[in-house]
Amino acid sequence: MTKKTVLITGGSRGIGAATARLAPARGYRVLVNFVSNEKAASAVVEDIRAAGGEASAIAADTADESAVLGLFETAEREAGRIDALVNSAGITGPFGRLDEIGTADIRRVLDVNLLGTILCCREAVKRMSTKHGGQGGAIVNLSSVAGREGAAGELTPYGASKGGVSTFTLGLAREVAAEGIRVNAILPGLIDTDMNRAAPERLARLTPTIPARRTGTAEECAEAILWLLSDQASYVTGAVLPVTGGR
Repeated sequence: MTKKTVLITGGSRGIGAATARLAPARGYRVLVNFVSNEKAASAVVEDIRAAGGEASAIAADTADESAVLGLFETAEREAGRIDALVNSAGITGPFGRLDEIGTADIRRVLDVNLLGTILCCREAVKRMSTKHGGQGGAIVNLSSVAGREGAAGELTPYGASKGGVSTFTLGLAREVAAEGIRVNAILPGLIDTDMNRAAPERLARLTPTIPARRTGTAEECAEAILWLLSDQASYVTGAVLPVTGGR
């Protein structure tokens, strides 16, 4: 049976890396996108290969249109076809009130989290859509509970970018549903990743507010992502699935 190929942006760390490591067991060849941390991306690729899977790493800043075009061209050269896309690349930006954050930081958060997701989805649709001669496919975007709650006083630009990802997911899902493409998102809550460990006092403050009384893991998010990509979710599109412990 021919393996499917999944391209995972931001695949060198956090939820993206966990998804990359789990994907081969679900029948995928994995393309791990990264921006600058080649060492981390190489470690993910090596782990996959050591377990008998197929993987390679591709450097590209998904906030840059020309880099996105190059990413998809390289992916096609290496794999022939992209069957699935996971948009995991994301940054929080600086913590603080909006009136303390500079324009450059705000723009970078929006460019990476929202524009990058949109650009990668656009290129995936051009290749997957039956309208363009493709064979269909599945896309999963990473939103955040911050996009639902707003992250007041801490990460409002981040919350805005992730709220945009959720809305964009719904719109694109409806746009390409008749063209063989399913588009969904997960809505991670407080997940134990390097990004959240960078603010230990925040983790300590928020964990007791979660109904499950614990943080989630990157692997739990990866399981949700791979289910949404799978044939078991064949009638699921336009969903934004909370992975929040009840938050």
